[in-house]
Amino acid sequence: MIKKYRLEHHLSQEELAEEIGISWRHLQRLEHNEEHTRLSTFKKIVKTLNVPDEEIIRFIRK
Repeated sequence: MIKKYRLEHHLSQEELAEEIGISWRHLQRLEHNEEHTRLSTFKKIVKTLNVPDEEIIRFIRK
């Protein structure tokens, strides 16, 4: 989900990571479901990428 919306916003991993205050490596791991993150970081990602509520719910239910 994160990668899809990041690409729609024409952001590199480095750009998004810098904007939300995490390392690009952490973001890379999140995009590949290799790592979990804090709720506060998840909220920053969702807000920055304007992820629709329905998509968030689908992601959480996985």
